[in-house]
Amino acid sequence: MRKIIITSFLTIFLSFFAFAQKEFTVSGKIFEEGTNIPLEWATVVVTNPSDGKIVNGGTANEKGVFKFNVNAGTYNFSFDFISFKKVTINNKTISEDFNFGTIYLKEDTTTLEEVELIAEKTTVEIKLDKKVYNIGKDLTTAGGTVSDALNNVPSVTVDVEGAISLRGNENVRILINGKPSAMAGFGDSNILSQLPAEAIERVEVITSPSARYDAEGTAGILNIILRQKETLGFNGSVTLTAGNPDNVGVSAALNFRREKYNLFSNFGWRYFDAPRTSFLDVNYFDTTNDDGTINEPQFRRIVENQEVERLNRNYNANIGMEYFLDDTSSITGSLFYNFGSDADVSLNESERLNNNVIVEETLRREKETEKDNSYQIALNYVKTFGDDRDHKLTVDFQYENDNEDGFTYLNEDYVFTSQTNPEAFQIEQEFTDEKQKEYLVQADYVLPLGEDSRFEAGYRGNFENSVTDYQLDQENLLTGALEINESISNIFDYTENVNAIYTQYGSKLGKFSFLLGLRLENTQLKGKIDSRLTEQELNENFGFPIDTDFDNNYLGLFPTVNLIYNLNTTESGDEESITLGYNRRINRPRGWFINPFPSRSSRTNIFQGNPNLNPAFSSTFDLGYLKRWEKLTLTTSVYYQHETDSFERVQENTGQQTTDGIDIIRTIPINLSTNKRTGAELGLMYNPEKWLRLNSSVNFYQFETEGEFNGVDYGAKNTSWFARFSSKISLPLEIDWQTSAFYRGAVQDAQSDTDGIFSLDLAFSKEILNKNATLSFNVRDLLNSRKRKSTTTTDFFERYSEFQWRQRQINVSLTYRFNQKKKPQRNGGFDGGDDEFEG
Repeated sequence: MRKIIITSFLTIFLSFFAFAQKEFTVSGKIFEEGTNIPLEWATVVVTNPSDGKIVNGGTANEKGVFKFNVNAGTYNFSFDFISFKKVTINNKTISEDFNFGTIYLKEDTTTLEEVELIAEKTTVEIKLDKKVYNIGKDLTTAGGTVSDALNNVPSVTVDVEGAISLRGNENVRILINGKPSAMAGFGDSNILSQLPAEAIERVEVITSPSARYDAEGTAGILNIILRQKETLGFNGSVTLTAGNPDNVGVSAALNFRREKYNLFSNFGWRYFDAPRTSFLDVNYFDTTNDDGTINEPQFRRIVENQEVERLNRNYNANIGMEYFLDDTSSITGSLFYNFGSDADVSLNESERLNNNVIVEETLRREKETEKDNSYQIALNYVKTFGDDRDHKLTVDFQYENDNEDGFTYLNEDYVFTSQTNPEAFQIEQEFTDEKQKEYLVQADYVLPLGEDSRFEAGYRGNFENSVTDYQLDQENLLTGALEINESISNIFDYTENVNAIYTQYGSKLGKFSFLLGLRLENTQLKGKIDSRLTEQELNENFGFPIDTDFDNNYLGLFPTVNLIYNLNTTESGDEESITLGYNRRINRPRGWFINPFPSRSSRTNIFQGNPNLNPAFSSTFDLGYLKRWEKLTLTTSVYYQHETDSFERVQENTGQQTTDGIDIIRTIPINLSTNKRTGAELGLMYNPEKWLRLNSSVNFYQFETEGEFNGVDYGAKNTSWFARFSSKISLPLEIDWQTSAFYRGAVQDAQSDTDGIFSLDLAFSKEILNKNATLSFNVRDLLNSRKRKSTTTTDFFERYSEFQWRQRQINVSLTYRFNQKKKPQRNGGFDGGDDEFEG
């Protein structure tokens, strides 16, 4: 009898266990209430009633139908779609296949207004160490690049050559999602001109970086946060672009999110022609030798007109997965790949004059091809402790690799000459092979202390190496053969290693918040020049002593202080606060600033690095004020920066001449003794009506440099400013019209005067396909006025130049979104900042 009871109990238990583990099919349809339109990509989320954990879920297809399996049990079901009211069915027991029938979702007008407002409008948040600009729907950059989008961020300028400045200072550090990245290029911003602008969610302008950040960048840091969707299921967007001059591209952002993992990706392909033009008019002066004799130049004046056709093909892809190990930890892995292939053809017409009469005319042809392969592997681990999500450990590892191969062919011929037996020009060929590697290891630990305080500490190691193999072949005019120029061909091996530890403490006391930090960094700058010339011969050629095998170490302390006081905060959203920041930073010379072998893009004007460059150090004070009303936001600040050993590019006569007797002028970076910069900026965001949004900013600054090089005083004092204004008007038929204007005032330094630059952008867009797609048309630099005009004066020459990096651009783009009927709300994302102490 006992055996029968036990056997019966086991049979019942096993039968119940088998039943509990059995899967059943859940299905149904999701439609929009009132229109009966299927809501493609609407989500169904299944959660456990006891703890709220997600058990399963699915998405609706193009017919609004969903279907997936769940184990037998009792669950809560929620049916959701962006900008619609959620429908929830609680404690539903599933013991067999079940069909919910048709679930109708109603549009949420309250949420819709909030979502559209966030999507349309660029907003600003003031935090202890930064301003956060949540990028709105900027029509002027539709079909454009990250560089184009940055040019619309207050305090930031992107010049005609693509160089990024913060408050007029080019020494700005670019981060992607809080870290250095191959997406931002190896020490430059080239790749930013290839990534689509639609990839940006927000830009953090960090003028007073906390101790968490690398101390590199005396101007501050720009942290670009890329979009990442948190909607369950499959969602994304695709953008097609076409323009003139030739600009054809396609980009896609795809995301698939489930309970345990999130797959994300960005892909882009672009083909474009970016014609570039330049004009030079140089007048040469007599020079005096040490013995008092006068040297007269062979040509008193040289006028050059250059036109460059630049054909570029670029492919980039970023794929990754975030996997949730459990409720307290996750690991993320990603791979970024970029391939670029450029082919440039340059024609340079040169007229040589004496007594304002053309005595010689030449045509220089230059063909340049370049291929760039780069990739980045990144791993991120996050562990939170206990119930406090702010108590966490973050560990990062990155590896980047870049290979760049370049070939240049140069030839110059006489169009006309008054010489009886003119000296022939040499044909030149350049071969450049550059390999770069970079490793990043970083760990950050955050410990909350009570509700309003936090302690943080971490380590970061950044290890970079680049090897540049450069060979110059020149024609032997006697034999016609191409021979290696032994005095210029070289291999330059450059290493930069930075190890850093930091700690910081922040707290909030009523309306007052502070964040104090200290960072210790050791920098090793090591280089070796492999040349066929001796060090003495190199010194004679370069005109100054250089070390062909150097190993320099610098140890520095970098304190940071950030304070914020909330004067007033109301329930209506009005806000008023004052911020004060201090930080010390470093500017490390990059490899191309160190390499002493001259560039060969021109026979008469060359750029030459300086291996004697030391890092520059700066101290910056920043006082800011924010006042926010319902329809108006005002931000303003004043700042002062004192930099020692600051870099300055100077131009001088090398004392050498080309084969046809023209003086060779070089540009070289040097350490000047001091650089003082004082400035003020003001920003206004005004939205008087739903259909009208206005945004403007102005930055006024003065800088003063002191120092000399080779006996020449390069001290200068100058005042300049830049301003931008944009307006967006919502027209009938769901058409938007946006206008953006930018002006940068004239700039002077020790040798050059640069005129002001004005540019105007215009754009229109229309929502189509039930607001699942946007059709945009824009014109950048409508007046074709974005040209740099400058005059440089030295004891040897006076040069006027005009330079246009990119002419007027017209683009048409189409963006299609799926599972994103309306723009999604902002998600928290990674910002690498100090959100707990925001104003």
